[in-house]
Amino acid sequence: MSSLTAAKQLPAQTGLWDRFIWALADSWTIAKRNLRHIPRNPELLLDVTIQPVIFVLLFRYVFGGAIKVPGTSYVNYLMAGIFVQTVVFSSLTTGIGLSHDLKLGLVDRFRSLPMSRVAVLAGRTLTDLLRGILAVVIMTVVGVAVGFRPAGSFTGWLAALGLILLFGFALSWAGVVAGVLMRSPESVQAAMFVVVFPLTFASSAFVPTSTMPDWLQTFAAHQPFSLVVNAVRSYILGQPVGSAGWQSLVWGLALVVIFVPLSVYLYERKAV
Repeated sequence: MSSLTAAKQLPAQTGLWDRFIWALADSWTIAKRNLRHIPRNPELLLDVTIQPVIFVLLFRYVFGGAIKVPGTSYVNYLMAGIFVQTVVFSSLTTGIGLSHDLKLGLVDRFRSLPMSRVAVLAGRTLTDLLRGILAVVIMTVVGVAVGFRPAGSFTGWLAALGLILLFGFALSWAGVVAGVLMRSPESVQAAMFVVVFPLTFASSAFVPTSTMPDWLQTFAAHQPFSLVVNAVRSYILGQPVGSAGWQSLVWGLALVVIFVPLSVYLYERKAV
């Protein structure tokens, strides 16, 4: 019996913990539903497979010879930015997919079921979290093939992966907000790119911020994308992390605290 059907049996006096468990079960059911679409539509994985490979090859072999970074090779410098960029770009899919479901009326069918309403949103973000893990694995293999030689410890890699997924998870909920507010998947994609592209390229992901104009350096060095990239880079290369570690953790948690309740509120309001 699926969790969506079994949810009918929950009594009205069910405790908060039991409701939380059932919400997790419903969220996983929605996530599995989203994952089942991938074998039928493999293009859903383009943003976490082919696209980042193109970025790696482009920056490694086209721009890499012209960009010098102190203390390490450019490919070692590059990969942290690719990891974070790939997971952040995949967060666009959350909003686009939700907007598509809203447009088709599928979400209205979910609302008619005896299930946690949060599950529709959480299932979407969980799907992209799993896609993000796949992206990191693929990019690591591709990076090693083109000269990436990380010196970080196993715990350092775990810390880096945790920060990457936390940041991607937080931005997935930002994508949910866009998916609920915008009227079409195309408008969601356009709005998210307007925000994501400046954060991605005006950062330390691909070049040291010290090479940027003075008026841009302050923003680029302290914006959340740069902090996460700097922390991830330090962890996977076995370098001192400094304040970037806790600052990026604070940013990720703060974005979750802001966007999760806002997403649920807007989604519930749209249901009225």
